[in-house]
Amino acid sequence: MNYHRILLKLSGEALMGQQQYGIDAERLMQYASEIKDVAATGVQVAVVIGGGNIYRGVQAEAFGLDRVQGDYMGMLATVINSMALQSALEKLDVSTRLLSGLTIQRVCEPYIRRRAVRHLEKGRVVIFGAGIGSPYFTTDSAASLRAIEIEADVVLKGTRVDGIYSADPEKNPDAVRFPAITFDEVIAKNLNVMDMTAFTLCKENNLPIIVFDMNTPGNLARLLNGEPMGTLVSMNGTAATRHNKPPVLDAKHSALQPAVGPQPEQA
Repeated sequence: MNYHRILLKLSGEALMGQQQYGIDAERLMQYASEIKDVAATGVQVAVVIGGGNIYRGVQAEAFGLDRVQGDYMGMLATVINSMALQSALEKLDVSTRLLSGLTIQRVCEPYIRRRAVRHLEKGRVVIFGAGIGSPYFTTDSAASLRAIEIEADVVLKGTRVDGIYSADPEKNPDAVRFPAITFDEVIAKNLNVMDMTAFTLCKENNLPIIVFDMNTPGNLARLLNGEPMGTLVSMNGTAATRHNKPPVLDAKHSALQPAVGPQPEQA
């Protein structure tokens, strides 16, 4: 696999580690270290992280709250997680930018597509917070939309299981893992990969998805190095990239240079 630009979708619940709530520092630093190692190879990395470890918008109706208000609360939860991940990455000397679908000037930049692409081209890890900034859309939808907008080659969905199964492997020991599957087969088999809005966006834009185990250290780098891992979802079940763009090889932003360290330019 030769991916030039990726979008990594992380679960907010995964940040809890073995806790029941909040952010587990060890898990957070593991994720940051994995992202640093990949960015150092020259792969351009964008990240979307959920907020389920703090608050999920769909909980609002169960509490008798307005669903729209609840969704905005959930967006703010993703900003908290995004800030935590940004801080962890910067502790490892990785240059980052946090772009938000909601305007929160004190802590993050507003999302502007061209600005996001420029940050990626400069070797910065870009984190997208607050979903798409509108209620009734999940962070899966935000991941799909942002990946399409920045022309990512693939959406990597990091989970606690090692791919897509015929049934829940944590409940059914006879569940079978699919190493590769097409979009149409996922729909026909009624498999739970992403919410339908997010999944349809990827299908209609021929954007492949790889579901893999993010909680095993080193898996992200091994996946990008071409090791068979997780489940690939694509139009025909093959690993062809969406854009097949060559890496940037100019002297200043060489794809072979580590994408870490301080960056003097702010734009």
